[in-house]
Amino acid sequence: MPRTSNSPASRRRRKKTLDAAKGYFGNKSKLYRYAKEAVQHARQYAYRDRRNKKRTWRSLWIIRINAACRQEGITYSRFTEGLKAAGVELDRRVLADYAVNDPEAFKSLVARAREALEAKAAPAA
Repeated sequence: MPRTSNSPASRRRRKKTLDAAKGYFGNKSKLYRYAKEAVQHARQYAYRDRRNKKRTWRSLWIIRINAACRQEGITYSRFTEGLKAAGVELDRRVLADYAVNDPEAFKSLVARAREALEAKAAPAA
C-alpha cells in the first residue's frame, strides 16, 4: 500500500502559518520554514507582553498619582496609607484619572487621606 501525504491538510496548515506571517519582512512572510519560526516567536512575545502590559500600566498610574501627590505636599506611600485608613477603596487607575483630569477631586482625596493619617497618629501621641 502506498504512503499518503495528506496533502490537503498539510497545505491548509502551511497556508494558515503563511497568512499569520503576512507583513513580516523578507523570507519570513514568503517561505514556510522561516514563517513558521517567526510566527512561533511572535506568539510567544504576544503571550508574554499581554502580561507585561498590565505591569506597565500600573507603573504609569503610580507615577501619575505620585506626581500629583507631591504637588499637594504628600508622598505616594503616605497618600495610599491615608486612603486605606480613611476607608476609600479606589483603584490606581481611577486615582490616576482623577490626578490628571480632575485635580479638585484629587485634592479632596488628599485632604481625606491627611485627616485619616492625623486621626491615626493622634491616639498614639
